[in-house]
Amino acid sequence: MRTTGQQKPPGAARSPAKSPPAVARKPRFALFIATAAGLGYLPKAPGTWGSLGGVVVAVLPYALFKVLARNNGSSTVVSFPGRMVGPFLVLQLLIAAIVAVAGVWSATRAANFWGLKDPQRVVIDEVSGQHLALLSLWSVASWSRTAQVMGAPGQHSDILSGAALNWKYLVLGFILFRVFDIWKPFPARQAESLPGGWGIMADDWVAGVYAAIGLWVARAAGL
Repeated sequence: MRTTGQQKPPGAARSPAKSPPAVARKPRFALFIATAAGLGYLPKAPGTWGSLGGVVVAVLPYALFKVLARNNGSSTVVSFPGRMVGPFLVLQLLIAAIVAVAGVWSATRAANFWGLKDPQRVVIDEVSGQHLALLSLWSVASWSRTAQVMGAPGQHSDILSGAALNWKYLVLGFILFRVFDIWKPFPARQAESLPGGWGIMADDWVAGVYAAIGLWVARAAGL
């Protein structure tokens, strides 16, 4: 009887079957944060969409406090050593910290999952950097004035009157941040060498600081 191919004789030892390679579980929640609720999946200019997300994160608390101030007629203040600041600024600082921490964590997970050092779909760094630029503008502008102005019923600091957050500053802050995010002046490029999500986030924080300086200059010039 002829045999076709190479057949093992009866009783020959069989090699153990190879187990299929393990598939990495998709970190859905981390990707949701890293892509800024899906903005990073948009086909064109995801970084620009991420920056717009940062503007929204800055404006929503502002709109909320405008409504509360209009309804209540006064605001409380929070004491810090030597200063008093409004709850709006405290909330924005808290948001900035949460976005930064969540960004580092989620960007690290996303980069590991996609096997890329800085995936284009990760835009939580743009959200954080853009928010930082706008936060720096009104925090410096209102830090020393809030205690005097917000103490009087029906009056509020410039963060609620809109002087530090009108549409011109929003547009200028958006443009400045995008310019510095693309240009990456010192030490933004050096910050990219940091490991994991730190490198993804840190260069946008640097761009946010540069954009904030530009906004301070514009404000000082009376623009």
